[in-house]
Amino acid sequence: MYLELTVCKVTSFADIDTESSFFFIGRTDEELSLVCLTEDTPENTVEREDGWRGFRIQGVLDFSLIGILSKISAVLAGNKIGIFAVSTYNTDYILVKEENFSRALEVLGSAGYEIV
Repeated sequence: MYLELTVCKVTSFADIDTESSFFFIGRTDEELSLVCLTEDTPENTVEREDGWRGFRIQGVLDFSLIGILSKISAVLAGNKIGIFAVSTYNTDYILVKEENFSRALEVLGSAGYEIV
């Protein structure tokens, strides 16, 4: 079973469930963004796009490693699969639309990536 994720813009971070098992927040001078479990999407959402699924690049990635996300996104782009990428200190997460998720895993497996 894979998590159902939503990418959205919110008016404030006050309503975000910070006890949730999965969320990313971002702030710029233009917006407040949130990636969260669809079931945890707050009421103060201005815009939202549901139907995302994600996978994690396995292992802790050293900052000196170059091109990991680029290579994976190139494989997916070559197969007409768009991505939404988010990163933590340790690793990267790649989100794809639900209808492309199985195919994304298949093409990455065919390209030599181990899917666990």
